[in-house]
Amino acid sequence: MTSRQKLFTLGMTTAVATALALTGCGAGTTGSADGSSVSPAAKGAVTEAQAAKILDTYESVNNQANAQQDSALLGTVEGGQLYEQSKADYRLFETESKEDQASYRKPFHYTGRKYWIPAGKDWFAVTTTSSASKDEALLVFGKEYDDWKLMSAVHSDVPLPAIATDDSGLATAVDAATRVGTLAPNQIPAAYEDLYTTGGKKAGAGISHTTEAAKDAIETHAGRDSGKNAKYATKVFVTTPTEFDTVYALRLKDGGALAVLPTAHASQYALKAAYRENYSITPTEVESVFNGRERDTVVNTYQGMALATLPKSGKPSVTASEYRIVDSQ
Repeated sequence: MTSRQKLFTLGMTTAVATALALTGCGAGTTGSADGSSVSPAAKGAVTEAQAAKILDTYESVNNQANAQQDSALLGTVEGGQLYEQSKADYRLFETESKEDQASYRKPFHYTGRKYWIPAGKDWFAVTTTSSASKDEALLVFGKEYDDWKLMSAVHSDVPLPAIATDDSGLATAVDAATRVGTLAPNQIPAAYEDLYTTGGKKAGAGISHTTEAAKDAIETHAGRDSGKNAKYATKVFVTTPTEFDTVYALRLKDGGALAVLPTAHASQYALKAAYRENYSITPTEVESVFNGRERDTVVNTYQGMALATLPKSGKPSVTASEYRIVDSQ
């Protein structure tokens, strides 16, 4: 997938552990001049130069894969929720306009790169802008089967907040299960999806409703039964499992956090009981790619990613989200 052109130790044996205990040594400590133990400085998974090379490789391979819609090639540099979306893009490629197809095939490059490498973690992030978009993006690379892959990528038309670094220039990862303000990062996906399913009356009440991403989700819920066919059919949204559930979060300069979140939901469009005997739903062109059969219920599954800011106090805000339809039955 482009940068949205249309857009991861073995325990010691008893003998070794005992030997270490007997000698008074332990992994992760060194002796200081006064005889006390000092922990070594934490390091990131990569250096900035290594991170730049990883991103260069991704950019090159991605451009090659996009030109041919080669999902196997793209899978060598992309994983997680992002890869689920990219595979869907390729599968639906022929349903796009010729103009959009040409735009998708056009090579892109990343500019204004800034690398955010958290201490002691096996992932890193990049803030950058693609030549195919005016919006700044937050990219997250992680390990998948020992290979570096781009796992998440969310573009935002809202300026990204300032990310904190220590004296060594390293970023600080925020534990996904630790509350920042009123919620933990890993609680936000359910809260955001509730905007689609209930309009934010349940878990969604715990996040801000003022951002464009939140407003769009609430409006989608509100308009689910509008239109000329509302007499015949109803639509509901339900939260579904994400293909990948890793949440990545970084500490901000103001003490809050910036998180990249996996999201997913399904829309269920069904004929009312009174019309099922004599009517059926004709799937759209996109839906027909997955299942072209006329039926009384159409269930579309969407896999997505979102970007959220968590203040030190108060409700989190989802500032951007991206979804792709990945199935229709």
